Amino acid sequence: MSSSAIHPSNDRTGTAARRAAVLLCAAIGVALAGCSVEPLPALKPPLPDAWRHAPQGVAPPAADLRRWWQALGDPALDGLIDRALRGNLDVAQAAERLKAARLIGGHAKDAYLPNVHGRTNDVVNPDTSASYFMVGFDASWEFPLFGAWQSTRRIADGQVGAAQAALRGAQVSLVAEVTRRWVELRSAQRQEGLLTAIRDAQQEKLRLLRTRVDLKLAPPAEAARAEADLARAEAALAEPRQAINANAQQLAVLLGQNEPDPAWLEPGAQPRLGDWQLTAAPADLLRTRPEIAGAEAEVIRAAGELGMSRADIYPHIGFGSSMQWSINIATNHRARNHEGIFSAGPVIDIPLFDWGQRVATAHAKDHDLNAALFAYRQAVLQGVAEAEVAMGDLEQLRGREQALAQAAQASGGGVAATRKRAELGLGSGLDLQDSLIDSHRAELELAAAIAQRDLAYVSLYKALGGAPMPEPPPSRSTD
Repeated sequence: MSSSAIHPSNDRTGTAARRAAVLLCAAIGVALAGCSVEPLPALKPPLPDAWRHAPQGVAPPAADLRRWWQALGDPALDGLIDRALRGNLDVAQAAERLKAARLIGGHAKDAYLPNVHGRTNDVVNPDTSASYFMVGFDASWEFPLFGAWQSTRRIADGQVGAAQAALRGAQVSLVAEVTRRWVELRSAQRQEGLLTAIRDAQQEKLRLLRTRVDLKLAPPAEAARAEADLARAEAALAEPRQAINANAQQLAVLLGQNEPDPAWLEPGAQPRLGDWQLTAAPADLLRTRPEIAGAEAEVIRAAGELGMSRADIYPHIGFGSSMQWSINIATNHRARNHEGIFSAGPVIDIPLFDWGQRVATAHAKDHDLNAALFAYRQAVLQGVAEAEVAMGDLEQLRGREQALAQAAQASGGGVAATRKRAELGLGSGLDLQDSLIDSHRAELELAAAIAQRDLAYVSLYKALGGAPMPEPPPSRSTD
């Protein structure tokens, strides 16, 4: 750091200014020459050439990721998801963290802008002959050399990207969980209704058997078996009722409220995909899956950390200046021009004894970047695997649901035939109750198959990162 006094009539002021300008220009030239930074590593996701479990002949346009749950045909579910996206506390937390990351990221490069510090001090001579009040300003400007400028931007972009992925992940998980809970709630209500019908049929069957036992037309063992069947039917009602209570309470938590809505506890139609089929192979996996976006953001952040650690190996170069005035308080002496001191010059910080540590840190950050690349590949592989499994399950369960629907329809036809025979006096009431019980059990199996297919559909779109798309982030550069 060099210094020179300022005198209005002294040529040294102009000389110092010219020297400072030359040094500044030289430093800027060095900065421009050293601003290069290594490009980001190429992300080559291990995507399959084709989806193995997608239906044959499916083209690869984008799947409907924005409102995928509407395929279930339940307006109540649509309203629940809209409410959940507004009231869920996990989503609110992630949104606040994203706002914080964007605020910090918007000022990531401010550390390399010129800054000025003001200071005051009072100094007393050791012999107490004078007391000075000092006022001064210090200015400094560190040049972002050797890629520090771009690396700082990358770190900020990686942090913002991670926050965006976290918000997206919270939205995807929320939409999937609300849909799953609603499907399980309505399915449990359907099961409760069918099990109640089975119990009622068992009660009627027991009544008829007891009448026949009283008339010596049937052995007591048949009535005992019917009584045991009735007890089991009554016990079976506990499971769907527990599921109704648990899912309603979890829905309240997801929507950010204390208690479930009373309307949820009223039986409603079971959501069903019906004839829906996968008509487009999900090609948007890399764009929408939050885990992959988060892994990509981590690669960007790790690349920025590596660039900063490499920049730290080299000298830190900047420009500094200082201006100071002093007043002799003891003599109440007014300040004169020659009591103002100005200095300016380059500031160089050269790593010497800690140079080895800085080199080791750079090598360590290189390994961190490699680890982030491996994590990215793993995230892609995991996403592909989950999508493949969900597509396979969805296609298999579609066939199972269709077969059980045919079985339930056939059982319903059997009930109609048995009832007609009973009306014509060709059959007994016991035959009718047995036929009703078999029909309700077939409908129970169908209800379970519908729920399983619905949940496989939920799993598929969760694997794909399906949820209302977030607002596009502001444009940014990672170079």
